[in-house]
Amino acid sequence: MSNDLLLEVTDLHAGYGKAEVLSGLNLRAAKGSVVTVIGPNGAGKSTMLNALMGVLPGARGALRYEGEDVSTLTLEERVMRGIALVPEKRELFSSMPVEDNLVLGAYRQMKRRNKQWRDQLDHVFQLFPRLKERRVQLAGTLSGGERQMLAIGRALMGQPRLLMLDEPSLGLAPLIVKEIFRIIEQLRATGVTILLVEQNARAALEVADYGYVLETGEIALQGDASDLAGDARVVETYLGAAGKKH
Repeated sequence: MSNDLLLEVTDLHAGYGKAEVLSGLNLRAAKGSVVTVIGPNGAGKSTMLNALMGVLPGARGALRYEGEDVSTLTLEERVMRGIALVPEKRELFSSMPVEDNLVLGAYRQMKRRNKQWRDQLDHVFQLFPRLKERRVQLAGTLSGGERQMLAIGRALMGQPRLLMLDEPSLGLAPLIVKEIFRIIEQLRATGVTILLVEQNARAALEVADYGYVLETGEIALQGDASDLAGDARVVETYLGAAGKKH
């Protein structure tokens, strides 16, 4: 199994100042899989992603990626290794056109002098035809769904091995949510490993291979996504309210 692991997190502690949010979290992601982390608001899901991305000072624990310890690497070094995060707020450059936002995402490939980075632009436009239609439009004028597509597309421009998505369906209409999850399934087919944090537990477990339930900074349950989707506690606590706003 270890040869198939892309990510292995052991005893992760992280928080803000003196407030510890994660207390000894353990998590693994196999290469080419979709792993989801579900749980209530405030459980520490975004904190976990920020810690894995290297933006939380004071986070401690063992973080192995592609078999190497990367826990001391900076944010930029993790990006260069092929780790990408699409944050909940999307953090686009609103006053820049769609295509310029995407080109900024190719930073890793440009720095590695990979002249094929423009091929990735074509790939992103294939995944998201709407972005191609709006390539000269300012990012700030896009709809919520289009902004989410642009945020994911920008992350994909770096050709990441590990793509972390923080609440990709948040605030989106049901039809757009379906489209976003269809894209996640397509990405899995390309070999990208996806770590998906999602409030919409039903949709997340449908697309994932493996799932974790995070409650108050600790893993309360884990297992194959299909097993979790049938677990009485998960059904009662998370699936009954699927789709409701939090």
